[in-house]
Amino acid sequence: MSVTIYEYPKCSTCRNAKKWLDEHNVEYNAIHIVENPPSKEEIKELYEKSGLELKKFFNTSGKKYRELGLKDKVASASNEELFELLASDGMLLKRPIVTDGEKVTVGFKDEMFQKEWK
Repeated sequence: MSVTIYEYPKCSTCRNAKKWLDEHNVEYNAIHIVENPPSKEEIKELYEKSGLELKKFFNTSGKKYRELGLKDKVASASNEELFELLASDGMLLKRPIVTDGEKVTVGFKDEMFQKEWK
């Protein structure tokens, strides 16, 4: 199995996710989420395949999220507006985002990876 992981190399959660993938012999293509953020269309596709609420794609603990005061915006904005926002800055995206083209996970928890990527 091979997956794509959108990650930020300095992020400890991303490093833990890559370590897990390495330990379980899951091949991956790492994409730097800030240098090469997913497009609005890619985010929309990831969202649709994830089964998650769109707000789960936001890095709510990030500095950028707080600086832009997005807490209230996210609650009232349309999905189209949220896709635009997420595509505007890779630092707004919760990471890592991992996909095999069919399934999508956002964030990293050992048990979630165990279930989806083992």
